[in-house]
Amino acid sequence: MPRYEFTMQRLYLRTSINSGARIELDKSHANYLVNVLRMGPGDAVLVFNGHDGEWKAEIAEATRRHVTLAIVEQTRPQTPLPDLHYLFAPLKHARLDYMVQKAVEMGAGVLQPVLTQHTQASRVNLERMEGNVVEAAEQCGILAVPEVREPVALANLIERYPTYEPGRRLIFCDEASDGLNPIPALADLSQGPLAVLIGPEGGFSRDERLVLKAQKFVTPIPLGPRILRADTAAVAALAVVQAVIGDWS
Repeated sequence: MPRYEFTMQRLYLRTSINSGARIELDKSHANYLVNVLRMGPGDAVLVFNGHDGEWKAEIAEATRRHVTLAIVEQTRPQTPLPDLHYLFAPLKHARLDYMVQKAVEMGAGVLQPVLTQHTQASRVNLERMEGNVVEAAEQCGILAVPEVREPVALANLIERYPTYEPGRRLIFCDEASDGLNPIPALADLSQGPLAVLIGPEGGFSRDERLVLKAQKFVTPIPLGPRILRADTAAVAALAVVQAVIGDWS
């Protein structure tokens, strides 16, 4: 990924961006720039929308409630969405916020909540998830904003997976694995579309593990000798996958 300007404020906009455009910000963005950051006419920000690349913009007009940006020039062209899916059992509140943000930072292109037998949070606030995705993208220079999908039951996911995700290998993080090192199992896989599945805090049930391990499209891996919290396991799993067969390799 090309380097970006770390010192400039970045904003995600839900509108088209092109050279010479003037864009009136919504009340939330306007309040943040003027009343929180104390910015005013002539100050510059970076803006992106997930489709048109990143652009430098200047504040053309500013009041306490209204801000208009003037688009100056493109700073980076649009990059494609990472082809790594992150599947996870939902967590509660702040820990889910953390996990979503870290998954985005680690290169997930799709976030898919999966309901398992031991899932503790059966209701998922997708709007809040999307907000955390955007926040991570704004802070980390990400241009392609990951997709947040509706929750799906694990049994339904497994049943439809070969049809909806043909050729995509599902890496199942098995907390009950006899092994310790995930690298040999990953190193045996060929390059191709990937998905990573992390279970709930209580782990996968025995039946779920048996069904997953019976699927030809599933590769189980361990995550070392220690018991990891689900949000920690997310970072560990995505890091090792990216390092061995992902976009770090």
